[in-house]
Amino acid sequence: MIHPAALVDPEARIGRDVSIGAYAVIGPDVEIGDRTVVGPHAVICGPTVIGSDNRIFQFCSLGDDPQDKKYRSGEPSTLTIGDRNVIREFCTINRGTEQGGIRTVVGNDNWIMAYVHIAHDCQVGDHIVFANHTTLAGHVTIEDHVICGGFTGVHQFCRIGRHSFTAIASVVVKDVPPYLMVAGNTAQPSGLNREGLKRHGFSADAIKQLRQAYKIVYRERLTLAQALQGLQPLAAASAEVACFADFITQSSRGIVR
Repeated sequence: MIHPAALVDPEARIGRDVSIGAYAVIGPDVEIGDRTVVGPHAVICGPTVIGSDNRIFQFCSLGDDPQDKKYRSGEPSTLTIGDRNVIREFCTINRGTEQGGIRTVVGNDNWIMAYVHIAHDCQVGDHIVFANHTTLAGHVTIEDHVICGGFTGVHQFCRIGRHSFTAIASVVVKDVPPYLMVAGNTAQPSGLNREGLKRHGFSADAIKQLRQAYKIVYRERLTLAQALQGLQPLAAASAEVACFADFITQSSRGIVR
């Protein structure tokens, strides 16, 4: 299932039933799991490990050197991609850096549309949608079930919490707590991601608790310390609010507000 015109290094480790298209280039130190499909003209450099049942479309560049001036060729640096991801045309995902933890990681079951860039040392979770031209700078963390609208840009070292949503052309320069919708340049909160929560089976009571938590943080004109104090009773009774409060407490960049 490897096209005769593909260039596959003999040191690459290719799983069962892998398909590699014409003019694709697979370098040494690359591992590709079973049933993954690599489109024509894609380039995969190593050290990179790609799991099973992925679909990598034409003209992608995966696992090349990080775009970081501090990086020196030969430094420890890896890319790990999980299972069942769809990576569309012209996406670029770079390896990590020694200063940033060495590894860029993309999880499982993600839908990554055309022209997305995932920079060095990013940590991307599971069940995420990146619409066209989403761009992550280095060291960004994206938690599970996030949706980033087209042309979203995320500043380095930012975190986007689980089940949150960024509108088209959002520019994220601070952390986005879980369950929020944000929009704008720079991104500002625009409510709870209620529709997304409903689709993922959150109960009416959980959504009600999160709405109360959102009001405390974003509507009552409290300082962040006062808001966190006000969240304590809700967090004690709701795992979702506890997750929301913990994220805010742990934020090092500050949150969108």
